[in-house]
Amino acid sequence: MLNSRNILRPSNLAYDLSIVILKLIINLFFREIRPRGSHKIPKKGPLIFVAAPHHNQFLDPVILMSEVRAAENARRISFLIAEKSMKRPFIGLMAKIMQSIPVTRAADNAKDGTGTIYLKYTDNDDLTIIYGHLTIFTKELKPKMQIMLPKQFGFATVEILEILNDFQIKVKKPFNNKASEILKDEGSKIENNQIDNQNSQKLGISFKVLPYIDQTKMYSRVYEKLKNGGCLGIFPEGGSHDRTDLLPLKAGVSIMALGAMSANRNTIVQIVPVGLSYFHPHRFRSRAVVEFGSPISIPQELVRDFEKGNEEKKEAIGKLMELVYDGLKSVTIQAPDYETLQVIQAARRLYKPPDRHVSLGTVVELNKRFITGYLKYQNEPKVKALKLKVLEYNKSLGYLGLKDHQVDKVNKLWWKSLLLLFFRAGLVTGWGVLALPGVVLNAPMFICASIVSRKKAKEALAASTVKIAGRDVLATWKVLVSLGLAPPLYITYVAIAISLALKYDIPRKYVVWTPLAMLVALPSIGYSALKFGEVGMDVYKSLRPLLLSLLINQKQLDKIKRMREELQEELHSVIEDE
Repeated sequence: MLNSRNILRPSNLAYDLSIVILKLIINLFFREIRPRGSHKIPKKGPLIFVAAPHHNQFLDPVILMSEVRAAENARRISFLIAEKSMKRPFIGLMAKIMQSIPVTRAADNAKDGTGTIYLKYTDNDDLTIIYGHLTIFTKELKPKMQIMLPKQFGFATVEILEILNDFQIKVKKPFNNKASEILKDEGSKIENNQIDNQNSQKLGISFKVLPYIDQTKMYSRVYEKLKNGGCLGIFPEGGSHDRTDLLPLKAGVSIMALGAMSANRNTIVQIVPVGLSYFHPHRFRSRAVVEFGSPISIPQELVRDFEKGNEEKKEAIGKLMELVYDGLKSVTIQAPDYETLQVIQAARRLYKPPDRHVSLGTVVELNKRFITGYLKYQNEPKVKALKLKVLEYNKSLGYLGLKDHQVDKVNKLWWKSLLLLFFRAGLVTGWGVLALPGVVLNAPMFICASIVSRKKAKEALAASTVKIAGRDVLATWKVLVSLGLAPPLYITYVAIAISLALKYDIPRKYVVWTPLAMLVALPSIGYSALKFGEVGMDVYKSLRPLLLSLLINQKQLDKIKRMREELQEELHSVIEDE
């Protein structure tokens, strides 16, 4: 007889084996992943890991799972994943192996509604009554369903309370002001008979119908997982994005934690905030830091308020969300906009001594401290003036084609720069030759991955109101396309090698070993190209300041160096004063 422990063993074994494979994949894509604070992970007891910002669609959970499994207090995380994603070939299979819990989202099952909708245009009309034009509400809608407006309205949704007739419904609360005003304008045209048979179809606003989703089964699985001392992983922002700040957090993590503790009195859930900091998350061979915060203990009074229901329940959920948000603030870098982030990063580079190596973890910590300080003192005259000077410095660097870290490397003696330029150009050529075979062999895969990922980024951007450029899906699709193309590409090369061996009458005993030799050689060549190319690229990046030393007027170089030195002094002065 198989007991429950024996049944679990294959799942846990499959989980651990999958982690090894996934770790290999992400280590190929990322040059370095550095954990911080992993010792804070509790060794036992139910945990909910809340991670943000969600900048790398399907790679974020993989990185978090692998780092938690490799930590001193190793744990296995089961992530909540959209049911839609479970249907993807590779992702769905891995999600099942990793014991993920599917979540059905109403938006994933949305259908186009018949006709259009509008609001009465007079000020005293009830905005919770929505009117339909050429609609069939009684056939398409039911209470608790939702209707969703198009992207230009931010996909605004409202819940249906009552179906009055085919052309009228009552909703739980009105649309936001922007949507309501446009719906009123459409209502004005319709009510004033500003239509004819040709244009009647164009009046009103189109809408989608979102079904009511009963999440009871999902919550019961969550409660059972936590009751058994398991770990859950959640991205409280919802979907992935490429913004510099956090999206509004969804209350699901609070409901799950409080609900689990309410359903099982002996269950003491802790929430672990996790910050994911990337340095160019969408780029191949970029770097990342995974920072674990101190576990958040949930006060019992919040559980009691949660059980009371009504307003007390809402307040308990809100208070726990405040604790979660504060926890995430301690481990994440949040800038209000991209310009501010650029200023902060420039200030951090100026603050660091040029000859001192700083670890990734220290870079992240400095960024967090600079942002905290800037947001606190941003209205101070000194800080405002310093910000303008830093922006001007960045602009000057861009004009000269320099990076900040290259300023001190620009050599004043032209003949030294020339000799060093020739030497390093030779190094780049040598490393390039060594990397060339692997680059050529893997080029079809890299090119396809780049094309597909860009296409997917455009699709994701078109379907989102929060993404800026859709960069959050690029890395995921580069990895997925590469994983899909690598096997057939390598099999093709094996077939070509066998054909050539037979064509040139290679002894059969060697032909038999050709497939195995190729399957070993191809990944080895690819990995060698990766390492050779990496070193070569580092040397290549150092050529620009040497070349600029020969091309740029010495007065300009001296000016940018003086500007940097003055900024450093002013920055240190402002920090000391504050």
